[in-house]
Amino acid sequence: MKNSSLVRATLVSAGLVFSGAAFANTAVVSSNITEAEVLKAQKVWGEAVVQISKDFEAGGLDKAKKTTKAALDKTYAYDMGPVLFKPTLAAIPQNIRSTEEGALSYYVGGNKKFPNDSGFALKGWRSVESKNSVIHLNGNTALTMGNVSFTDKNGKVTTVDKTWGYVKDSAGNVKIVLHHSSLPYTN
Repeated sequence: MKNSSLVRATLVSAGLVFSGAAFANTAVVSSNITEAEVLKAQKVWGEAVVQISKDFEAGGLDKAKKTTKAALDKTYAYDMGPVLFKPTLAAIPQNIRSTEEGALSYYVGGNKKFPNDSGFALKGWRSVESKNSVIHLNGNTALTMGNVSFTDKNGKVTTVDKTWGYVKDSAGNVKIVLHHSSLPYTN
């Protein structure tokens, strides 16, 4: 485990407690999943969001749904069970999307079971950049917390707070099992 002047990590019975500055070194408890794999998974997820937007503009909702379904299968672990997904712009009582159907609706809308979904990934995104404040690796799992900035086709940037949990499956694929997103606090 690393200890730097930026942050102190202390192992406790339930996990790690972080204190100090906002940006820390990566805490490595085990190396089954690597930092490079986590960064690649974040990049693939961001590229998928951009591709969904472009496919929607070029081929409509059906093409965007097909792209989204493929992206969900590749990036999320719904094939392993429920995923802890709390999207940024999802209202109670449907603010948690533990099923692939709920996630698909959040990204592209069009599902009567989720009438408030307008399709987050259909908003003309052109780039997605993840900036991690901390990455925690432990065996075949990883946790990250930081910000993700989305730039639309008009150059407008939207930044959200993001927490992700990843698992490496038996085939060696790194997939999302936890995805919490929220808008930063402003006063």
